[in-house]
Amino acid sequence: MIGLRSISKNKKTINSISKSYYCTTSSSSVKLSVTRLIDGYRTHGHLAANIDPLARMERIRSQLLDLNRYNLIKGQSIPSTIDLIDQDLTNLDQVVNFLENAYCNDVTAQFDHIESIEEKAWLYKKFEQLQHQEPTKAEKINILKNLIKSEIFDQFMQKKFPTFKRYGLEGNESMMVSCDSIFRESAKNQLKNVVIGMPHRGRLNLLVQMCNYPAKDFFWKVKGNSEFSEGILGVGDVTSHIAVSTDLQFENNKESVHVSLIHNPSHLEAVDPVAAGKTRAKQFYEKNEGGSDSLCLMLHGDAAVAGQGVVTETLQLSQLSGFNVGGCVHVIVNNQIGFTTIPSNGRSNRYSSDIGKFIGAPIIVVNSQSPEQVEKVSKLAVEYRQKFKKDIIIDLIGWRKFGHNEVDEPSFTQPTMYQNIRKRQSIPQKYATQIIGEGIFSEQELSEFTQQEQRILEEQFQLATPENFKYSPMDHLQGKWSGLIQSKHIANDSKLDTGYSIEQLEQIANDSVKVPSDFQVHQRLIRSFSNARQEKLKQKQSDWATAESMAIGSLMKQGYNVRISGQDVGRGTFSQRHFNLTEQNSDRIYQPLNNMGGASGKLDVVNSNLSEFAVLCYEYGYSLESPMTLPIWEAQFGDFINGAQIAIDQFVVSGESKWLRQSGIVILLPHGFDGAGPEHSSCRIERFLQMSDTEAVNVNDDNLINQETNFYFINPSTPANYFHALRRQMMRNYRKPLIVAAPKVLLRHPNCFSNLNEMGPGTHFQPVLSDPDTVNDPTSIKRVIFCSGKVFYDLQEERKAKNINDVAIIRLEQITPFPYERIQEEINRYSNATKFAWVQEEQQNGGCWSFVEPRFKQRYPQTSQIKYIGRSPLAASATGISSNHKKEVTQLLVDAFNF
Repeated sequence: MIGLRSISKNKKTINSISKSYYCTTSSSSVKLSVTRLIDGYRTHGHLAANIDPLARMERIRSQLLDLNRYNLIKGQSIPSTIDLIDQDLTNLDQVVNFLENAYCNDVTAQFDHIESIEEKAWLYKKFEQLQHQEPTKAEKINILKNLIKSEIFDQFMQKKFPTFKRYGLEGNESMMVSCDSIFRESAKNQLKNVVIGMPHRGRLNLLVQMCNYPAKDFFWKVKGNSEFSEGILGVGDVTSHIAVSTDLQFENNKESVHVSLIHNPSHLEAVDPVAAGKTRAKQFYEKNEGGSDSLCLMLHGDAAVAGQGVVTETLQLSQLSGFNVGGCVHVIVNNQIGFTTIPSNGRSNRYSSDIGKFIGAPIIVVNSQSPEQVEKVSKLAVEYRQKFKKDIIIDLIGWRKFGHNEVDEPSFTQPTMYQNIRKRQSIPQKYATQIIGEGIFSEQELSEFTQQEQRILEEQFQLATPENFKYSPMDHLQGKWSGLIQSKHIANDSKLDTGYSIEQLEQIANDSVKVPSDFQVHQRLIRSFSNARQEKLKQKQSDWATAESMAIGSLMKQGYNVRISGQDVGRGTFSQRHFNLTEQNSDRIYQPLNNMGGASGKLDVVNSNLSEFAVLCYEYGYSLESPMTLPIWEAQFGDFINGAQIAIDQFVVSGESKWLRQSGIVILLPHGFDGAGPEHSSCRIERFLQMSDTEAVNVNDDNLINQETNFYFINPSTPANYFHALRRQMMRNYRKPLIVAAPKVLLRHPNCFSNLNEMGPGTHFQPVLSDPDTVNDPTSIKRVIFCSGKVFYDLQEERKAKNINDVAIIRLEQITPFPYERIQEEINRYSNATKFAWVQEEQQNGGCWSFVEPRFKQRYPQTSQIKYIGRSPLAASATGISSNHKKEVTQLLVDAFNF
């Protein structure tokens, strides 16, 4: 017997539970006995359900379904059950039949884990009534057509492209029925949008046969051609990651819904929070964050939904105020296998869908061979979501006709399973036999419909030839993104004016600490935050947090929205930001920037849960919806970004190149070697720079080095540059991700202030900062240090303390794209210099060195022998021994001025 390893344990558990129930005696009322019987079916009926079309999952008759347990006898008369199951039944056999049909047939449910009595009562009533609902003739025909269209597509692909990995839907075509039902019910409920996140299984069927992706474009891509028309930059992606956006019409065009099937990577389930984030953004722009105007639909694989931690992270976001999208509908396309992994090796519980229990999500499990049941539960899922604004899960159990892909041989590892599968009639043909037998559809009509669909695909296939093919219009930079461009040259914004009225900046900074008269701020904050900010403003100076507030406040005044998310972002990890102020007597939150005058934009401050992966994916998804929002995600410490590495690799740094989807997301990663140890020092700058697609070999080719890059990485050392970097994100006519090695020590460093004039009109981001102490007397300089970040201040202090006058210190504020021209200007400035060094506080195998070294050595003759000064290579990012850290700092400063 191949099934769940937990089955044997399950029997023991059920027996134990059964014995713990109070057994009724002859003195017990019949009504109470029937009530307990009903409860038994509702809690344990699912174990006996006929939900596995392959009959591999063991069906268990719990003792809680045994009439003898309750001293009940078959056929006996009982009091009316109208108040128990909303059915006026007076015979026990009627009740048992009703419960068997509800919970032990081709569909079953688990609601007992839900805390809300109201929700459970509603669900029991609605679910148990499904057995009395009969689809109309038109609905049955529509079900059949969706099944047949899916089968025809898979067969057509198998015929035309027999070795192509299409991850077909054979064995679970009822997914198409479920999606169609959800779309129709969404339109009926006047939902404007459905955002879909899904993996590869069945994706192509949905893409072409339901969501209107042009079949000719699809076939063109399958033949090995680009999905992008000429003149568009991008590497593209495989077909199973393609997306589509379309309007679906129903009820003779009286009802419609916009469906967005978003791009996904092969990292299963990583797209889930992206879809949720995009849905939240749609709801924001619809001014309806309750979720009634946009629905998030997530499709999952059975192995992935149980095995991938990002699923749990995403579910945990579902009812958090900053992430709630009014409930997601989840459909698990359950093939009962993951690549070659059987359920007993893939999860520790009975159902893949059990993952939803911890958030109290209703779980409905349905046999994929019963497409009418699939239709009914899919409608119910939307109805539940609309009423309660919570997640609901449908577990659609079917099979997979081929291996993980169509060229794989599944019998190598699952021989008996595939002996069973290969004997089976397909779900579409089984259902066709059924409704032809019911006289609803004739064999001739089926034949005509089949031929028509085959003809449509063949015609589209013929258009996908070199002599006939023409690209359909590209769908990027449309809608809210109209007017933006795909940037192709980094010089376009090298001196983009991102300054703002100084008078207005002062007003914003003062407003950022202003609270109502009856709002009691903590005394320490009044002194160290509010008063300190205002004192510096009187001197026309800004620290880091003030510059951030001014950048965001000025964008809000220009009509842009700002969303900042992450752990503790309202206050800031280092208690520097305080976008949220808390009233000391009531815990009431006040956001000064959202209460300043003259701002049409909104600031959304979201303190997230302790998740990096899902939350960063969520914010990335949010950023895809509109260029009018500046999305910021901040890590508690930069070191923790490796918990979201999949989000960085698959979405942030490559999304535009693969999918033509721009994102202006800003990622703040507190970074700096200050003795905090291996997990609180480094955002792993080197890893980001390795992902930059800038030229590193032919660096003397100006055309190559000025080509647009995939993202920007900065390590700013002044509040003014940080101010400009944030504003530059929105002032451009395109969007790029921005990674910031954000400061820790510099937040309160006595020398880290900027004059407001550096942020006024006509100013801009400085990719390279000249040495303020030597810029006016460059002829005396013999040695030049290049560095980045806070180490500049350490070097500056050391130089002053040692009275060293022949060394200039140049800061690279932007690492990628590499600022070749500005570096050349600095090298030219110090024409008498003969020695050059790169100094960094990071270890040799970290930081910027491996990125800057080939560029310095190949581009500039003067720096062809540039020397590395910094820590030795380390296995960890930093030492955890404080005495060693101090020695390293001392040695670094000694070496820096002795080369």
